[in-house]
Amino acid sequence: MTTIKDVNFVRLNEHDNVVVLTSATEAGATVSNCAVKDDIPPAHKMATSEIPTGSAVIKYGQIIGYATEDIHPGQHVHSHNLEFRSVDVEADVGSVQHTIELPEGLPTTFQGYQRKNGATGTRNFIAVLTSVNCSATAAHMIAAAFYDDQIAQEYPNVDGVAAFSHGTGCGLATNADGFANLQRVLWGYATNPNVGGVLFVGLGCEVNQIDFLLEAYGLRQGPTVQVLNIQNSGGLRKTVEAGVEIVRSMLPDANGAKRTECHVSKLAVALQCGGSDGWSGITANPALGYASDLIAAAGGSTLLAETPEVYGAQHLLTSRATNQAAANNLIKRLSWWEHYTKINDGSMDNNPSPGNKQGGLTTILEKSLGAVAKGGTAPFQATYRYGEKIKAPGFSFMDSPGYDPASITGQIASGCNMVVFTTGRGSAFGSKPAPTIKVSSNDALWVRQEEDIDVNAGTIVSQGKTIEELGTEIYLKILDVASGTSSKSEAQGLGDHEFVPWQVGAVM
Repeated sequence: MTTIKDVNFVRLNEHDNVVVLTSATEAGATVSNCAVKDDIPPAHKMATSEIPTGSAVIKYGQIIGYATEDIHPGQHVHSHNLEFRSVDVEADVGSVQHTIELPEGLPTTFQGYQRKNGATGTRNFIAVLTSVNCSATAAHMIAAAFYDDQIAQEYPNVDGVAAFSHGTGCGLATNADGFANLQRVLWGYATNPNVGGVLFVGLGCEVNQIDFLLEAYGLRQGPTVQVLNIQNSGGLRKTVEAGVEIVRSMLPDANGAKRTECHVSKLAVALQCGGSDGWSGITANPALGYASDLIAAAGGSTLLAETPEVYGAQHLLTSRATNQAAANNLIKRLSWWEHYTKINDGSMDNNPSPGNKQGGLTTILEKSLGAVAKGGTAPFQATYRYGEKIKAPGFSFMDSPGYDPASITGQIASGCNMVVFTTGRGSAFGSKPAPTIKVSSNDALWVRQEEDIDVNAGTIVSQGKTIEELGTEIYLKILDVASGTSSKSEAQGLGDHEFVPWQVGAVM
């Protein structure tokens, strides 16, 4: 990608017929040798050549949509004159391979919790997991008995007791995707390296039986894995009392974990974006992509998700695939999503959201081309089902919705011990047990929500910083937070209500 920066605009590829404006521009101004014909907001597109009706609009050197009317140089290009059409994009599997070398002097260690099974945690939580929504209140009452300040004083190596409840668990077909998703998520959270002890709380009569989960996934009850059942425990109050005692018995063992020096290869980082704007694919996402490349080069794992948000850009991933299965499985999941949206009276272009469009994005093709930049340029290793465990280091993809809480829940279940979340419109997301680092795509958002944002990638446009400089800053922030420094979302207490397993299929 050849990027041309100017005070007033950014052209992302020499073949583009639009540029992105860096600030609000009034009709009558001159930008890129064009007389501006409309008032155009910042991060929105302006045509720089004639685009006849039905012709392709090109950004990133790729098709992002088609003109619904004749578009003249200097005109605003957006939803009023640009439409989505499905495009056939193919690439030879493995035709593009790029290797990042770690810059000399870049740190490659962090202070983490080394687990007995060889995994490494960046946090150390006791998790209270529910099998069904009917036990959600009990789980939250158990967790609420343990205050963070109290735990910090008595058990300084424990980050907290967190309840993970959800709105499903019964009325599910046991041979369907929704049931499998939930089972993988619960198992994944129970075995996430950031969890030092887990208590499962169920009602007793639900479809999602805890005993079945333990047997299916080889979890054995013991001092750090225990189970409660409301119906067998004598009701809510007695269950809560028993649960508090169980968690209290786990705390000394969990507190025995100590942070030690660990290599970056022990990191598994979820790559995520939400509330994207026209700058996301130009600043924050490619900067995170460079950080992803650094982690992959060091032997760590990074995991892209949000399948609807790679639609139309899948060729940029399959061309980097190291094996045919990775590419084929991604295409299969995209085909599933086309069918899924159709039978639910939707379209793949129902995404972008209204906020995305206000921020300058127009079609899912444009959004996807910017979103996949989070995956950098490293070889593409595998495509996983929702919540499926990461099996190989390097850069991979996990199938999920574009809905951020559901997507990140799946990534954490897959084994991610860190999350990096880019945003252009703003976000107040946070997660447990894996902490979330947030990156803004523009200066204005940084100013508005500095309490929520850890890194400002807007300086790529405003100060001329490079993708590599900002990517290195994100990489260093990952190591810092992985070592125990609170991210801004953690400091504000986020993460207790962002556990959202992806529910698919009929609820009966």
